[in-house]
Parts: sequence; structure tokens; C-alpha cells
Amino acid sequence: DCMNSQLSFATLVLRPICGLTSKVLIQRLQIVVACVTLAQMTGCGYTLGNGFSPDIKTVSVPTFENDTFRRGLEFQLTESVQKEIQNRTPYRLARGMDADTRLTGRIVQVRKDVLGENNNDDPRQLQFSIMVRVTWENLRTGEILAKQEVPVAPEAIPLLTQAGFAPELGQSQATATQIAIDQMARKIINMMETPW
Repeated sequence: DCMNSQLSFATLVLRPICGLTSKVLIQRLQIVVACVTLAQMTGCGYTLGNGFSPDIKTVSVPTFENDTFRRGLEFQLTESVQKEIQNRTPYRLARGMDADTRLTGRIVQVRKDVLGENNNDDPRQLQFSIMVRVTWENLRTGEILAKQEVPVAPEAIPLLTQAGFAPELGQSQATATQIAIDQMARKIINMMETPW
């Protein structure tokens, strides 16, 4: 019966052994395959759920400091970071020492560079850049959870974002500023994720 050439390989391999039916063997095989797949995924850097620490519940985000002459950016960036925390993380915003952690930041450089000019030397395309120094610390233990700063040493990584705009096309510096600020806020929240 088992030697019948019309039987499939699965039927031959999964035929009843030691009193187990094919249905039970298939279910057990599916469980084994699922466990092996899950073990392989977690070994390759994949995780289940989000990448944020479950030990942290609240974050305080005081107004960022601004070392540049462009005033008002610190308020826009702080607001954007707070919105990103509310939208993308499991953390709640809290004030002062009531929070588990504190995220502080300082705008250290803002630049507007001309990328191209027309025949009359008027700027045709510009680029707006913001560089920020950010520290995320655990208020319970004093531990620095993450820190990104201006490259003072070769191993330091700058937290920099840029947005281009073309006045001839009706794009404004205000729009480019908001795009750069929103990109920076996303980078800051990415920094808060648990590294793998």
C-alpha cells in the first residue's frame, strides 16, 4: 500500500507512526517549523513588538536650547519631538522629575547654503541644515541612555538633517525649516530605540 507510486512524498513521510495519525503529525511538524523560524528570526536581529525599552514609561522633554542666532527654532523642534514621542513610542510625556527619563537637546548649528544660482547670481536652490546635540538620561539611575553630539572626536556621530528649497518654484525657507525640524525629530526618536 505504501509502495504505491501514486502516493505523495508527504503521505509517505507523514504516515501514521506509533499510533499517531497524519493530522497530528502535520500539526506537530507545523509547530516545529514555526519554532525554528521564530528562533532564526530572533537570531538575525528581528524582534517582536516595538524597539523601545519596556522599563521606561515616561519622558520629560524640556525646551531645547539654541546656540544659534535663529530664534524660535528651539520651540518648533521641542514641539515636533514631543509629537513624535506621542505618535511613535509607548512613552508618555511628563514634566520635570516626575518622569523616568529626560531628553535634552541643544541646537548647535543652523545653516542656509546656496546650492545653485541663476544668471543674475540670485539663489536658485538653497539648503537648510540643522545640527543638534541630544542627551537622553535615566532620571532614576543617572545613566545616559543615548547621546548624539557634534563631531568633536572622529568616533562621534553628528545628528544632522537637511531640507532643500527653491524660491523660484514658490518654496519658502519656512517650509524647508519645518521639513528639516520634522526630519530631526524623527532622527531623535530613532536614537531612543533599543539598539540590536
